[in-house]
Amino acid sequence: MRQDQFEALQQRAEQLLDLFLHEADPAKWPGAGIEPRAMDKGTRGDRVWCKRDAAMTLACVHRITTLVTVVRQKSAEGATDPDAVTDPEEDLNREVAAAEKEAALAAERLTRQAQARARATTHGGP
Repeated sequence: MRQDQFEALQQRAEQLLDLFLHEADPAKWPGAGIEPRAMDKGTRGDRVWCKRDAAMTLACVHRITTLVTVVRQKSAEGATDPDAVTDPEEDLNREVAAAEKEAALAAERLTRQAQARARATTHGGP
């Protein structure tokens, strides 16, 4: 990997992390401050979309930082072959699919937690 590519990756990770912090702010999601039971279907769907979008942005950050770590390790070991520090296309596709699945599961978990809190509030729980 060329030095300019490596530096661009690091810069992109920082940009995406800033974007994630913005996207992951629940106060900016549709329906902020509204009880889930009071939301209409469209608002709930838009809210889930926002959660998933933030999760996917974080998955991109994770992938880039992992690649940066691999590049640093391989460079420290003296590797100069670009194939030694980058994943083949097939591996990248598998990792993207895994990251998408992980993000979907995280969004689902967040939704379940929010629903459980809403139920607890409705039924007088903690």
